[in-house]
Amino acid sequence: MPDAVVVGAGPNGLAAAIVLARAGRSVVVLEAADTVGGGMRTAELTLPGFRHDVCSAIHPGAVGSPFLRSLPLDEHGLEWIHSPAPLAHPFDDGTAVLLERSVAATAAGLGRDGVAYRRLFEPLVEVADDLAALVLAPLGRPHSLRAAARFAASALLPATILARRRFAGERARGLVAGLAAHSILPLSRPPTGAICGRRTRPVRVRGSCWSCRRPSGRGAGS
Repeated sequence: MPDAVVVGAGPNGLAAAIVLARAGRSVVVLEAADTVGGGMRTAELTLPGFRHDVCSAIHPGAVGSPFLRSLPLDEHGLEWIHSPAPLAHPFDDGTAVLLERSVAATAAGLGRDGVAYRRLFEPLVEVADDLAALVLAPLGRPHSLRAAARFAASALLPATILARRRFAGERARGLVAGLAAHSILPLSRPPTGAICGRRTRPVRVRGSCWSCRRPSGRGAGS
């Protein structure tokens, strides 16, 4: 009998199995689907040869995860792809605002709201590693009170209030709204402002992702 049975071979299930196996426990991972990976998979959903993201298309939570960064994923063929402009928010007039890889570059495209954008995000960038550990950790006392305080100042607000308080122009407000929409909540609800601070590093993946390899019947450590 194994020491543990993990039901579901998505990112969370696989991570749990790895932690247990590293601790010397035998683990069995059960997955009902034909491929592992859960929402972090790529498959031919329409026509042969056309590969689509089944659910997750960008992976800022993965590339920023302290746990996943501790794994030798590159040795298994995984490569994180960082776009020069990770995302764009389009407007009805045909223009768009770009989220660049630096706060300064993004601010430069926001006109009069550039200073306010830098004032909001530069303090978060200074504690980026602590912030990643905070938002990806279970609820409890934060490891870094400084990161928690800086994040909470905007994270606890509804995105609508955050956008109106911080910015005057349509471009900056539109960027905030587009980011916060990933919460799948009405933007008038707290804490939709938190999504803006989390989704500033969209990353794609090349190489051997979850869907490319299916492990043998038993998980690591069995």
